Amino acid sequence: MLRWVLTIFIAVVVFSSLLPWLEKLGIGRLPGDVRFKLFGRNFSFPFASTILISLFVLLLARIFK
Repeated sequence: MLRWVLTIFIAVVVFSSLLPWLEKLGIGRLPGDVRFKLFGRNFSFPFASTILISLFVLLLARIFK
């Protein structure tokens, strides 16, 4: 279970840093993606997008196994 928590955490960090580019594709604006502004800075936690992309990668891994 710790491996999955670490994987999801790393995916959230990566997708948060790539969010401006991914928003052009519609990823990062799904219901379940949290965005807020605090102390003049924008924070984004793309939880739903991370799960969606993780499922896509899982399906690809099972197809090409």
